[in-house]
Amino acid sequence: MDTTVAMTLHAETSDFDRFPNAKAFASYCGLTPSEDSSEDKVRRLEITKQGNSMIRTVLVEAAQLLVRGTIGKKGKKLKSKQKDRDVKVIDYADKAMVRLQKKYHRMILRGVSRNIAITVIARELSCFVWGIETGHLD
Repeated sequence: MDTTVAMTLHAETSDFDRFPNAKAFASYCGLTPSEDSSEDKVRRLEITKQGNSMIRTVLVEAAQLLVRGTIGKKGKKLKSKQKDRDVKVIDYADKAMVRLQKKYHRMILRGVSRNIAITVIARELSCFVWGIETGHLD
């Protein structure tokens, strides 16, 4: 993740431990779908946009960059940044990257709009960010 993105997330969130789970953090970001339900009928609508607009914008832009390129391939710059980092965190981040890239490409092949696919990836990215920041690397 870019340094500017990380700084923005930390400045806007301050304490990731205040969220009990990843879903709560995604909701804080305004990236969860709204719902119109009655009895046995469940209809998901657009994202709520009730959360922090700065974090939401940063995560959507990060998702757009994440889905570019070959699935699972890391550049030289990223490899050099990861050189002396914790192996568990790097493995978690690599797993997240591959999963999100594959999910994006599957959605596009199914005919899902690019904007919707990017928003879905941004929501799941927020969950991975919460996991890294709180130490839930499983």
